[in-house]
Amino acid sequence: MQRTSDINVVETKELPSPVELFNSLPKSETQSAFVTRAREGIHRVIFTEDKRFLLVVGPCSIHDLDAGRDYAQRLAKLAHEVSDRIMVVMRVYFEKPRTTVGWKGLIMDPHLDGSHDIAAGLNKARSFLREVLDLGLPTATELLDPITPQYIADLICWSAVGARTTESQTHRQMASGLSMPLGFKNGTDGSLGSALNAIKAAAQPQTFLGVSVDGRASAVATAGNPNCHIVLRGGSQGPNFSAEHIAETEAALAKAGLLSSILVDCSHANSSKDPGRQPEVMRNVLDQITAGNQSIIGTMVESNLEAGNQRFPQPKTDLRYGVSITDGCIDWATTESLIRETHAALAPRFA
Repeated sequence: MQRTSDINVVETKELPSPVELFNSLPKSETQSAFVTRAREGIHRVIFTEDKRFLLVVGPCSIHDLDAGRDYAQRLAKLAHEVSDRIMVVMRVYFEKPRTTVGWKGLIMDPHLDGSHDIAAGLNKARSFLREVLDLGLPTATELLDPITPQYIADLICWSAVGARTTESQTHRQMASGLSMPLGFKNGTDGSLGSALNAIKAAAQPQTFLGVSVDGRASAVATAGNPNCHIVLRGGSQGPNFSAEHIAETEAALAKAGLLSSILVDCSHANSSKDPGRQPEVMRNVLDQITAGNQSIIGTMVESNLEAGNQRFPQPKTDLRYGVSITDGCIDWATTESLIRETHAALAPRFA
């Protein structure tokens, strides 16, 4: 018989089921309680009168767990110091969307050698998330593959759907079943329509194909996720964080019948892809808040131990410690200074 399926499939490897990974790396009662509190806190910042500033900050992606731990320990200490005015959430990004090809993140290629040991990647991701939570830091990630949440979502406090996937029906359906607050980014062209439609779609009950905790193909029915909001990240037409752009976004949210809760991504097109300009974007946003803006709930910043990024692939032994292998970041000294500056700038808000 003529073969008609899997013609281009080279290999299929079975993965552990989500419940098998849960059992080998269970979350503790303390971690579970912390995730619940953090999600509730983020919800209050996004949707209520909580005046704290939501800051989602950390490496563009996690590729070196030792450097990730180093960063998390520094951030946890600083987050505690500024917690009265800033709710710090650490970027713990394990999946990276690629325009063409490239390293797709720790889950897909944990050994950084093209071996694509996804089972090991899921194990490393879940283990690292538990470590970050134990430091008292809420966790944030972009959920790219719709199966991934079954393995790690119980340890995530805030998540994002990126500009490339905000239009995707699959990701809107996935978001409708997630248990944490979630930000939809505006489209890569800078338009708001896809994100607004995504927020409305994710809030509705959905039924779609998914994977159960036992690893079986399933029909998943959701109640809808009411905790979604917009993230402005700029687009092909340029940045969209100015007061004029914020006002346009507020009007679009109101017209769509959505609450005016806006998170500004200081990176990507908003920094013209120059990571060193992120503090400039942050200061502009803070000026708007100081001037009385009530819609901006916080910002996202790409930050690492050292500034910039480095070429990859290259031999792992040649990689510089604490330097991103995906998008460029600001360094720790700049990050710490910016967070302390932000804390001081927010003082009038709490007077």
